[in-house]
Amino acid sequence: MNESIKNMIERRSIHSFKPDAMVSKEDMDAIIEAGTYAATGMGMQSPIIIAVTNKETRDQLSKMNATIMRRDMDPFYGAPVVLIVLADKNRPTHIYDGSLVMGNLMNAAASLGIGSCWIHRAKEEFESEEGKALLKKWGIEGDYEGIGHCVLGYPDGDVPKAKPRKENYVYYVD
Repeated sequence: MNESIKNMIERRSIHSFKPDAMVSKEDMDAIIEAGTYAATGMGMQSPIIIAVTNKETRDQLSKMNATIMRRDMDPFYGAPVVLIVLADKNRPTHIYDGSLVMGNLMNAAASLGIGSCWIHRAKEEFESEEGKALLKKWGIEGDYEGIGHCVLGYPDGDVPKAKPRKENYVYYVD
């Protein structure tokens, strides 16, 4: 089987990371570069990626996310790296564009043996005053919507097996 397709079939969301096993800068840069090559509407590249490796900032984002969930937990499952994908609201395809970036990030991570998971609530985080203040602090200007967080790290345990695919997933029309 083609290695790219095999990687997509075998990639799984990780829900337990080794918090002190940092992803190398080289691997992170390769994953991020793959994200920047995701297809976007009319090639307009509406998304941006914010790479968070600072533990204090990562923990702040985790707390914000947990507050939105109304749960007392780490929604990032201990992952030491958070890649935030935002997309320009002025592009009609921004949600799709950002979603494709997220997919590329997760598939690239898996190809390097790095675990990942798409964590939601970035929209709510960056609509909040705290989220807007973070963007300003980071020098990010524009009208962006949070698409997702791609958390990265090394799995703490076995990678889950895929569930069987549902019946009638595909319909062929000749």
